[in-house]
Amino acid sequence: MPASAPPERAYRGLEAYIAVFSAGAIVLALVLEYALRRPGAQIPLYAAIIAGGAPLLFKIVARFAQGELGSDLLAGVSIVTAAAMRQPLVGAILVLMLSGGGALEEFAARRASSVLDALARRMPQLAHRRVPGGLEDVPVERVAVADTLVVLPHELCPVDGTVVEGRGTMDESYLTGEPFQISKTPGSPVLSGAVNGESALTIVAGKLARDSRYASIMGVMAQADANRPRLRRLADRLAAWYTPLALVIAVAAWLASSNPSRFLAVLVVATPCPLLIAIPVAVIGAISLSAARGIVIKDPTVLEKIETCRTVILDKTGTLTVGRPTLVEIIPADGVAGDEALRLAAGLERYSRHPLAAAVLDAARQRGLSAPAAANVSERPGLGLTGTVDGRAVWITGRKSAPEEARRLLPAAAQGLECLVLVDGAAAAVLRFRDVPRPESGAFLSHLSPTHRVTRLMLLSGDRESEVRYLADQVGIKEIAAGKSPEEKLAIVREETAKGSTLFIGDGINDAPALAAATVGVAIGAGSDVTSEAAGAVIMTAEIAKLDELIHIGQRMRKVALQSALGGMSLSLLGMCAAAFGLLPPVAGAVAQELIDLAAVLNAIRAAFPPARLTDF
Repeated sequence: MPASAPPERAYRGLEAYIAVFSAGAIVLALVLEYALRRPGAQIPLYAAIIAGGAPLLFKIVARFAQGELGSDLLAGVSIVTAAAMRQPLVGAILVLMLSGGGALEEFAARRASSVLDALARRMPQLAHRRVPGGLEDVPVERVAVADTLVVLPHELCPVDGTVVEGRGTMDESYLTGEPFQISKTPGSPVLSGAVNGESALTIVAGKLARDSRYASIMGVMAQADANRPRLRRLADRLAAWYTPLALVIAVAAWLASSNPSRFLAVLVVATPCPLLIAIPVAVIGAISLSAARGIVIKDPTVLEKIETCRTVILDKTGTLTVGRPTLVEIIPADGVAGDEALRLAAGLERYSRHPLAAAVLDAARQRGLSAPAAANVSERPGLGLTGTVDGRAVWITGRKSAPEEARRLLPAAAQGLECLVLVDGAAAAVLRFRDVPRPESGAFLSHLSPTHRVTRLMLLSGDRESEVRYLADQVGIKEIAAGKSPEEKLAIVREETAKGSTLFIGDGINDAPALAAATVGVAIGAGSDVTSEAAGAVIMTAEIAKLDELIHIGQRMRKVALQSALGGMSLSLLGMCAAAFGLLPPVAGAVAQELIDLAAVLNAIRAAFPPARLTDF
């Protein structure tokens, strides 16, 4: 949930206990009064009023000092009036309704853990420092600049630095957004938090742990979390006009009749329980429906705000794209068939764990090519893959490692990744790879404007401009921002959010600050607990089409919540008029209000049931 004022946050933690205590007090009072015929039946009721009313009044005063008329102001005034007029049963019922509704909403909004905790859990804790005689494990905070460290296979890099020994790859997609394994050789920079590949690398620390890239993202995330905008909830917006109206009616009834009990009766009927209970019930129903569709709602304001977002900002890698390299082009040499070059390459790639190997094998399967067996397979970091396939010597390598004669025959270098296939020492083909868009990305984006009134689409990525522009052209996005760091992403999202409601969609750790800063942040996929914690909603599968379902669930929840709230408030207005003319005493007013609440809640439950269609593209 958005950051709350400290008094409100403290009260939120007590609401469930207050609700249970109040319910027990009411039951005990009724048993003492009507079953046991014992004196002192009002004592537990006053205890409930004091236990629940004091924290409530503290919260109301704090919010009123901030210029806010919340949906609970009428309930607070009613509780105080009931106690003053010696109507403890009415007061205790109001405490129960108020705290019960708040406890329901808190249950809906409770988060499993904080994003900063998730970041800290992923932060490397130990580094392997080279010392005379071997390695010693030291806490990362004790690593000094110029220390020599060894990063073992599959470990997280502890600090920013430079490779001095070894050849291999690192997965930096959590930090940069680029989907490919990045080759590392002596002289290559490394980033803290990157995942090492199959080979151990020796690095020299270039920064202290607290100054490294991963720590800086933690700092940006802490800043974004502290400055998370506090959104005005639907119930509070409705209460802004309902509360003054109810108070005017109550005061007018008192003055006209000179009977203070009419003041209490009006307030009891006016207590905005359709706001306090029906709306949380609708929210919980929508959260349940979302979960059934593979969408986890971590912040209920997502459901209220998502349909109001007119600017949609999307990350590239893993959000609009498949998040892995795909073979998109085969350029055969003269006299060589492209499918034959691919078939021989697939036979060799069967034995490789290089990230491009899967792309080659997938492309061969799609073309109906079988991957033949290979012999004498050898893979040397930085030099490529060699072996014998169908009696022919096959070498798959990069442009820089290819023989000079073969390089002269190659086409000009292009954006994206590529590899060269040599057969019997001669260039056979160039294979080019890109991170391609998901099949549904273009259709999804094209329907946002006419169907959901989205006015701006922006592609925001840490990847190279050429790659971002390539994808934007594929899916129909005109506005891009490429090569952006997490800090720059955060600044852009803040700037756009200041202009109007924004929806940000991303999937990597580098997206976490932007997810937290947007009006609505949605994480695609469950690959990172950090991103999931920063987002208000998490789509558990890598299907951007699910976002359309989330928008429709939010629209329907808002519609049902408004029906329940406005319908209940309309009935309450009729009850207020009856109470103002003396037709409803306070206790009868409380019973009438309970019936109104029941009708509102029964309608709100509809939010848990799916409509005939949850998507429109």
